[in-house]
Amino acid sequence: MPGIPAFTVETDATGNQDYSLTIQILLLMTGLTLLPAVLIATTSFLRIVIVLALLRQALGTMQTPSNQVLVGLALFLTMFIMAPVLDKVYTQAISPYLDEQIQFKEALELGSKPMHQFMLQQTREDDLGMFAEMAGITLTEPESVPFKVLVPAFMTSELKTAFQIGFMIFIPFLIIDLVVASLLMSMGMMMLSPMIISLPFKLMLFVLIDGWALVVGTLANSFVVPGGV
Repeated sequence: MPGIPAFTVETDATGNQDYSLTIQILLLMTGLTLLPAVLIATTSFLRIVIVLALLRQALGTMQTPSNQVLVGLALFLTMFIMAPVLDKVYTQAISPYLDEQIQFKEALELGSKPMHQFMLQQTREDDLGMFAEMAGITLTEPESVPFKVLVPAFMTSELKTAFQIGFMIFIPFLIIDLVVASLLMSMGMMMLSPMIISLPFKLMLFVLIDGWALVVGTLANSFVVPGGV
């Protein structure tokens, strides 16, 4: 019995397979549902949003800025940092595929190479070695690292880096909290919360040193991006 004409896979003389438009649309829609997970697992978004959340906690401003503001800032900063990588993906894979110069499978392979290079440059060797050992894979060269090993190693490295940056951010605000708490204890004002007194001083310090520019600039410069940002 013949198959459904809408779902066809054609093989040319060179052995390359070309999927019908219906299959390509199905794969595209499936990919869109996985886009949030891909954004978190393969880009700079994870490190940025964690650092911004730790910054808000260090300031002690509760829900200010709101989660929507932090996620929006993290998203646009991610787009800024990933711009050179995404330009390579578009130039090497998407544009030739739209011009029908390459097949879908080849475009997928070419498009994954810049992302692979970006993730590999942010990943620690010990994390990479740990997941490769658990997967039973011997790493011979960086280009041969499969995504099933690279993605968890990349996320683990990003979590480590984000908490390291968050620790450095916490130190000056923690000192202010300790000084204020000591002063209140020495004055016998034990019923007054130190957070209420220290918050204006922390905000004043953060504004005077242009804290948002320092944090955002540090985050952008903490990534090794092919082509630079």
